[in-house]
Amino acid sequence: MNQLNTEKRVTIGSLSIDPALEALVREEIIPGLGLDAEDFWNSFSHILNDLTPRNRELLEKRDRIQQQIDDWHLNRKGQPHDPQAYQEFLRSIDYLVTEGPDFKITTTGVDPEISQIPGPQLVVPVSNARYALNAANARWGSLLDAAYGTDVIPETEGAERGISYNPQRGEKVFGFVHGVLDASAPLAEGSFSRITGFSVDQGRLRMTLEGGHETGLQNPEQFAGFNGSPENPDSILLKKNGLHLEIQLDRNHPVGKDHPAGICDILLESAVTTIQDCEDSVAAVDASDKVHVYRNWLGLMKGDLSAKLDKGGKMITRTLNPDRKYKTPEGSEMVLPGRSLMLVRNVGHLMTTDAVLDEQGNEI
Repeated sequence: MNQLNTEKRVTIGSLSIDPALEALVREEIIPGLGLDAEDFWNSFSHILNDLTPRNRELLEKRDRIQQQIDDWHLNRKGQPHDPQAYQEFLRSIDYLVTEGPDFKITTTGVDPEISQIPGPQLVVPVSNARYALNAANARWGSLLDAAYGTDVIPETEGAERGISYNPQRGEKVFGFVHGVLDASAPLAEGSFSRITGFSVDQGRLRMTLEGGHETGLQNPEQFAGFNGSPENPDSILLKKNGLHLEIQLDRNHPVGKDHPAGICDILLESAVTTIQDCEDSVAAVDASDKVHVYRNWLGLMKGDLSAKLDKGGKMITRTLNPDRKYKTPEGSEMVLPGRSLMLVRNVGHLMTTDAVLDEQGNEI
C-alpha cells in the first residue's frame, strides 16, 4: 500500500489523481477535444485494469532473467569467458531466441519523415521550452551560418570570425557553399560560383552565367519551386533524395549585395524528426514533472508554445516556425513543413509515478 498523503488528491472513479495533473487535463487538455474529463479518467482506469497486470508480469520476467544472468557470471567469477557456453545459456533462459525465416511487412499511414526521407534526428528535453522549440524549428537551418560560425572554414589568412561580419571569411564561406550546391544540384554547364542571376522560364529554372550565357540544371527535375516573380525570384527551391534546399536571393541584403547573383542565404532541410524527450534527458517521473512536460508537449501539439530569452541584451519570444509556401514550376502552390516531425518518448514502464494512484493506492 502506498503511504502518500491523499488528503488533497482528486478522486475520480477508482483513481486518486494529483490535483495539478487533474487540473491540467480538465482545464487545458480536454477543452476543444469534444471529450468529458470524467469519461477520460474512467477510460484511463479501464486501460490500467487491463494492462497493469500484464506489465507487472513482464517486469517480473525481466527481473528473473536478470537474476539468472547475474548468477551465471558470479558462479564463473575468475574463469575464462566462454562465448559459446554463454550464448547457449542465454538461449536456454529465452533471453536469445532463434531467428526465424525472412519476412516482409508493409505499413500504411506513416509520415514520409519516417518511411522515406533520410535525415538527422534530434533528442531534446521537452521540459525545457526553449530547447524544445529550437529542436522543432531545426527542420530548416542556414548553411551560411553553419559554415561561417564553425571551424568548417579555418580562421586563417584574414578569415577570423570576430565580432562583426568579416567579408574575407564570407568569401571563403561562399566558396564552400558553391561547392555544396555544385555537388547537390549540378548545372548543365558551369558552376554556381559563376552565376549572376536566376529566373524561371516556362516552369524551368534558368541561371545566367558570367558573360551572359544561360544554363540550367543537369537534372531539371531537381527544381521544386520558387517565390517571387519568375523574372526576379526571391528564392529558389531545389530537392534531392526527398530533402529540400532553398536559395534565398536579395541584392539589398548585407550578404546578398556582395554576391554576383544576390544569394544571401542557403537553407537546408536538416533535422526532419525530433524526439521530445520525457525520459533520458529529463526523467519526468513525479506528478509535478509530469505536469510540466505534458504542458509543454500540449503547447507543441497546439502550436502555441513560446519561450522568452535574452539575445544580445534584448528580450525576444521564440515560437514554432510556420510552414513554408512556394510556387511550383507549374504555377500551383506547394507547402512544406516548417517544423520537424515530433515524436514523444515517455519514461519506461519500469518506473512508477505518484501522479495517479490505483484503487489500492499503488503508484501506476
